[in-house]
Amino acid sequence: MTMSELETKVPTQYLDEITSLEQCFSAQGFVVKAGIDCPVLHVSRESIVDVCHVLKSEFKFEQLIDLCGVDVSELPSRVEGEPRFEVVYNLLSVSKNKRLRVKVQVNEREMVDSVTEVWVTANWYEREAFDMYGIIFNHHPDLRRLLTDYGFEGYPLRKDFPLTGHAEIFFDEAQWRCVYKPNKLENRVLIPRAWPGVDRG
Repeated sequence: MTMSELETKVPTQYLDEITSLEQCFSAQGFVVKAGIDCPVLHVSRESIVDVCHVLKSEFKFEQLIDLCGVDVSELPSRVEGEPRFEVVYNLLSVSKNKRLRVKVQVNEREMVDSVTEVWVTANWYEREAFDMYGIIFNHHPDLRRLLTDYGFEGYPLRKDFPLTGHAEIFFDEAQWRCVYKPNKLENRVLIPRAWPGVDRG
């Protein structure tokens, strides 16, 4: 099966949801593709909360099992000018035994409406996406860093963030507190090693 066939072949058990959503949101950039494990709905930033309300109330996707950010800036298939980030929502319907993936594209400094009013579990997921990628969630009740330190600068999972980071933290005995200092680590140059017993020519 080719990729184009995969993208157009959506499982029949999802046709009710997709048909209804297309009727409601087709004017707002609603696109459906078949994924490897479940259908993928591409929706606009402006309609994400409305779509999620419909998916939960009408189609019984009771659980948001994951929400994450993705930096697609270095993706080979990315078209120049498209938004840099994707917010990915993985949903589960326990009553219908179905899974669904929803994606929203967003640029730097653009805001995506929070879905905490639909699923309370989105709270920490959105904070993590904000902390790691800098994606801003509008109307979030407590949008602050979750995994990094209070004074941390930058977003560690962005493709342009250095692997060694910008600063390192250590405990200063004289000041009796943790302090930051510029990172002096240099990228290692790996030298190929000749293993014993290998013909070296």
